[in-house]
Amino acid sequence: MKAIKHFITITRHRHAVIKHGFKTGIFWQSLFHDLSKYSPAEFICGAKYYLGTKSPNEAEREKYGFSKAWLHHKGRNKHHFEYWLDYNPTTKKNEPVKMPIKYVKEMFCDRVAASKIYQGKNYKQTHPIEYFERGRSNRVINKETSDLIEFWLKLLSDKGETETFKIIKNTKKY
Repeated sequence: MKAIKHFITITRHRHAVIKHGFKTGIFWQSLFHDLSKYSPAEFICGAKYYLGTKSPNEAEREKYGFSKAWLHHKGRNKHHFEYWLDYNPTTKKNEPVKMPIKYVKEMFCDRVAASKIYQGKNYKQTHPIEYFERGRSNRVINKETSDLIEFWLKLLSDKGETETFKIIKNTKKY
């Protein structure tokens, strides 16, 4: 039963991202959003640790101290800022890299869709920015990328979806 619920949840999420992708100008890209979640490496863990109100990766992380499913996922999905860490030969450290705009758009769609799916009928357009702000102290993300996604999430909170999606669709670079 958890496998069916997990399948429904990730599919509803994916369909919401596709809907938002159409509104933000990344429709074709959004069709491929999170397909890795259906792979055995992610789906089995997702079904086993299914919670319904938050990512199953959190439950797997609580049990083992890390999530194999998340490590698999973030390494294959460029809309996650965690994907964009690379070794800097000058500083000799892994550092965040500025994300291409099309993946920042997908990240926005992903965050809004996740908030809608996990909050259900309690969803408010303030939820995505509140979630973003709660994680600020632990986030390793390029400053320009962070500023842009934060701007869009605040815009959503203040102006709503119609205006925000229109602005994002017309954004070609940052």
